[in-house]
Amino acid sequence: MLDTTTKRRIDTARDLLVGKVPDPKSQVEQITIALIYKFMDDIDAESEEFGGTRTFFAGDFARFGWAKLMHSGLGGNEMLNLYADAITRMPENPGIPPLFRDIFKNAFLPYRDPETLRDFLKVIDEFTYDHSERLGDAFEYLLSVLGSQGDAGQFRTPRHIIDFIVAVIDPKKNDTILDPACGTAGFLISSYKHILKANTDADGHSTLTPDERGRLATNFQGYDISPDMVRLSLVNMYLHGFANPHIFEYDTLTSQERWNDYADVILANPPFMSPKGGIRPHNRFSVQSKRSEVLFVDYIAEHLTQNGRAGIIVPEGIIFQSQTAYKQLRKMLVEDYLVAVVSLPAGVFQPYSGVKTSILILDKVLAKKTDRIAFFKVENDGFDLGAQRRAIDKDDLPQVQAELAEYLSLVRSEESVDGFQPVLGLVVEEAKIATGGEYNLSGERYRETLGYSYAKWPLVEVGDLTKPEYGFTASAEDDGDARFIRITDITEDGTLRQDGAKFITLTSESREALLARGDILVARTGATYGKTMLFDEEYPAVFASYLIRLRFPPDRIHPGYYWAFTQSEAYWNQAKTLVTGGGQPQFNGNALRQVKIPVPPLAIQQEIVAEVEGYQKVIDGARAVVENYRPHIAVDPEWPMVELGEVCLFKRGPFGGSLKKEIFVEDGYAVYEQSHAITGNFSQFRYFIDKKKFAEMNGFQIHPGDLIMSCSGTMGKVAIIPDDAHAGVINQALLKLSPTDKIFAPFLKYLIESANFQQSLSGLTYGSAIKNVASVKVLKGLLLPLPSLATQKSIVAEIEAEQAAVNANRELIERFEEKIRGVVGRVWGEKTEGSCVES
Repeated sequence: MLDTTTKRRIDTARDLLVGKVPDPKSQVEQITIALIYKFMDDIDAESEEFGGTRTFFAGDFARFGWAKLMHSGLGGNEMLNLYADAITRMPENPGIPPLFRDIFKNAFLPYRDPETLRDFLKVIDEFTYDHSERLGDAFEYLLSVLGSQGDAGQFRTPRHIIDFIVAVIDPKKNDTILDPACGTAGFLISSYKHILKANTDADGHSTLTPDERGRLATNFQGYDISPDMVRLSLVNMYLHGFANPHIFEYDTLTSQERWNDYADVILANPPFMSPKGGIRPHNRFSVQSKRSEVLFVDYIAEHLTQNGRAGIIVPEGIIFQSQTAYKQLRKMLVEDYLVAVVSLPAGVFQPYSGVKTSILILDKVLAKKTDRIAFFKVENDGFDLGAQRRAIDKDDLPQVQAELAEYLSLVRSEESVDGFQPVLGLVVEEAKIATGGEYNLSGERYRETLGYSYAKWPLVEVGDLTKPEYGFTASAEDDGDARFIRITDITEDGTLRQDGAKFITLTSESREALLARGDILVARTGATYGKTMLFDEEYPAVFASYLIRLRFPPDRIHPGYYWAFTQSEAYWNQAKTLVTGGGQPQFNGNALRQVKIPVPPLAIQQEIVAEVEGYQKVIDGARAVVENYRPHIAVDPEWPMVELGEVCLFKRGPFGGSLKKEIFVEDGYAVYEQSHAITGNFSQFRYFIDKKKFAEMNGFQIHPGDLIMSCSGTMGKVAIIPDDAHAGVINQALLKLSPTDKIFAPFLKYLIESANFQQSLSGLTYGSAIKNVASVKVLKGLLLPLPSLATQKSIVAEIEAEQAAVNANRELIERFEEKIRGVVGRVWGEKTEGSCVES
């Protein structure tokens, strides 16, 4: 348990660094390096005390000893130079083991303030290497300040969620345990503690033999693509008793060196997001995809031993996305691996992300013993779902853990699970999940009631409830007495488009087509046939002839209920069979009359509408965030203004015959086009050139970190070339900007995308139909604000955090749209055409 003194010391060390090292991850690295430095000296001192000799600070490295570093007579600049030199040269120290050399690999001091360093080292001097478990807890607290890993989409997993998954999977002392995206090794440490606790007698003494302890030390492995994360994992494992931890810098998805390594237990919270253009994996995966979450789950399933089991945190896309790769993955899991799904509340990863997640429980042995899958839903995890994550007295995790353990025990003993009725879950037959080929893993989809006492509702044809009415034919204008709603005014999501509104002057004839609040409008022709809108406006409006109006009796049908019905598969399955016409589909009044709708009591309709409207409000709010967000850089007037040409090198794409179509080959070096700058997607190319031509085009070649900007037609769109980009050259529609060491590439990108820069750029173009940059020389003269590199990186980090929040809102939209579909599916989901699910 972390003691308050140690916590205070860590907080003080961070407070001292924050002015010089604003990035939390860099703060953790600096504290880590300093602690290990101090601990090595403590070990040397202990060795001397017991009659041994120093090994860590001996020979040429004796001058770097902690006592010499902290000597009161040492001047500030002398101390700073000595410390900076020590941590830089430490990987060359022959007296330290490879683990410590790895920890100090690429270490450096990122600031040059002697007073800050002196105060910081005084705090570090208060730590002593006398209790590794206490230091391990302190280090875990230090790691808790880490947030998002940026574009990798990986977030620190809360400790109680890690411990829950470990308890469910229950790793044993002889199991090999792997985390292929280990971050700071949280899952590995929790598994180790779990095994130690399970092998303790009533007096608290370990029952593990020396041989078992030896095997235990080698049974844990972790991979991570980030060298910084590997460093932190090594320290974390070391401080928890692993003298030689097996943590490797390894790209799980694109490297093959460890493909043949398997594990009995795999635990992971893989990255949630993929880079622009997607992952470029090798071809040994069963599911072909460029999405990191798909590939990681595939990797984990395929790397379990015959008796293997796994616990994986996944984003909601894995649960219900309809793209082929997601469906293939779910099919594979359901048929061979999956035994349970635990839905977590959105907000578990606050304050880093509001992303909705679930836990997949895989077990190759149990999956063969049952044809069912258990679904559990956690509403509360012991903390509120705000940014502070304050502890509350509601916690479903213990109940879910107990019920899941009971279910797995029944399956393991091959007893019937027919009578198993969990309070916080349900058990579903695999055949039901496989119906339709979607393999949707949302447990709520398979509930047959909403909690009401539903009877079987009568199916009533629309024609028995109301008379479909056709609209009015008129010539619309920009002004008039009433809005004229046309088929093109209904959006894809069934709302009224506000832009491009047209009007008519009311006459005695057109007044017959006036709308009232609660009227339903249905598109009756073309590709949008059947699309439905609920009119809910106060102003006068008339509907056009290609629309049909439904006005239901208020004592029979709530209009919001009918609109929700039109979002269901039950509605669209009927519409597809009733539509007529070939190239121009017709969904006329006669077809609409035949649509059957289940009619529950009006009170139940109102409850359903209230639930759907609540979800829709969340969607509308999240959509407003997504649509209105624009990155903004607040320019400090104290920042110097520099010309664009001072901070980057320019190269306009080649004009003339350098890239004629006849020189293109089927595969080779890519030709980057304007579309790549506009979309930032580098996964596909239309044209390639051979090696000889590529060599001839020196200067036009792209390199990781370069920016490419569209400079013809769609002006000013910019993208950064990623590290794994396909080697290639720019074409004539692009401008290549290679940043110097004065500017951070992402910061330059955001500056170019800013409104001020874009406005300046628009003044430097010529052409009416197709805009072009007038002169690269003139473009070089555009002025940009240039703060320090540290400030640039801090601004970029803030914008990326904002964008992560925006992306979380996109995921929130998907999630709540799925909730609406879930409501609709539970109420109107059909087993056969025209039938209604009974409760």
